[in-house]
Amino acid sequence: MSRHVRRLTAMATEQPQTDVEQQMTDTFGQVPPPLGTIPEDDAASEWPFFEKYTVGESEIPAKYRELMGLAVAANIKCPYCAHFHRHAAQMHGATDAELEETYALSSLTSRYSAMLHAQEYDLDQFKVEIAQISDHLQSAAGEE
Repeated sequence: MSRHVRRLTAMATEQPQTDVEQQMTDTFGQVPPPLGTIPEDDAASEWPFFEKYTVGESEIPAKYRELMGLAVAANIKCPYCAHFHRHAAQMHGATDAELEETYALSSLTSRYSAMLHAQEYDLDQFKVEIAQISDHLQSAAGEE
């Protein structure tokens, strides 16, 4: 085991599990699934990441993180994630119109990805064409 891994493991296990469980309960009213169903040391090391990106602050505002999570959940067809992210997005102020747009947009990436893959479209050519489209859009925006 590398020194870095040993240090991370030590940091994750320094805090007694009961303290981590208490932090989770203080934050959510209970230990949230799936953190209550994984080994204690894994839950202790997972908690800071889970907390930051579910109720904490990051570069992306919480409402948008949750709308992205909802779109991903739709694509991986996870009912747990879809339920969580829809309700979390609402909790962070997502409107019905924003949720409806997210539902519609959820298929956009996978739809066009499927088309490109089915055609075996050349990736290098795709990159060139996207750069050309970007240049055109930026030029057009500058003309306004």
